[in-house]
Amino acid sequence: MVLALAASLLWIIGLGWIVNDQFFKKTEALELIEAVNETIQHAENLKIIALGDSLTRGTGDVSGEGYIGYVMDDLKEKTDEEIHLSNVSIKGQTSKQLIDQLQEPEIQRQLKQASIIVMTIGGNDLFQSGQALGNFSVEQIDEARTAYLKNLQSIFTKVRELNEEAAVFHIGLYNPFNDLTDASETSKIVREWNFDSAETAAKYKNIVFVPTFDLFQLHVNNYLYSDKFHPNSEGYQLIGERLAALITFSEGEDTNEE
Repeated sequence: MVLALAASLLWIIGLGWIVNDQFFKKTEALELIEAVNETIQHAENLKIIALGDSLTRGTGDVSGEGYIGYVMDDLKEKTDEEIHLSNVSIKGQTSKQLIDQLQEPEIQRQLKQASIIVMTIGGNDLFQSGQALGNFSVEQIDEARTAYLKNLQSIFTKVRELNEEAAVFHIGLYNPFNDLTDASETSKIVREWNFDSAETAAKYKNIVFVPTFDLFQLHVNNYLYSDKFHPNSEGYQLIGERLAALITFSEGEDTNEE
């Protein structure tokens, strides 16, 4: 009888709890279900926009997909939901030209809807059509870096103005001339360029600088296309794997926090 009385009491309390939840507040279970539904809906509407230059376009990859293709393959393994990709990168594009592109209404519309934004920019500002850095003076390189960093800040500011929450992945530069006699000097320049880019990215919420310098540092020619400037398929795979490892479906978190 004691057990029966206790069971009845628990049933009455449970009934009262359910009635209270149904009419006066949400249950924890309902809140959890809503959170899961929001996550599923987010995955169903995952939109990626790719910005930048020939590296994002995939120049040098026999498949034509570049690192984006490897990232897409990885994400498709993580979810059964459809992923929408818009690659609006342009071969030869500089940071100044990207600023101009960001003024286009269609680009702005896509950026506003994006869940993830990936970009490569700055290579054409520094290397100027694939020329070796040894052809330029220190003054020329410093002037180019100053102008680029100003443009990069404008790019990040505009992206955040259009979309406050999307995770932005800015892929850094490697040194395609790492096998030349002045490799130590050119590598120093590229590392400084990357460092300044990373420092600029760190000033903005959810903008992540993705290093690639080390991926090409050893045996650079094994990962370059026949033009000795763009990555080949293996080089793009290295970049894609690194980027894919950073992308999750929890895009609301501040990825710049230590």
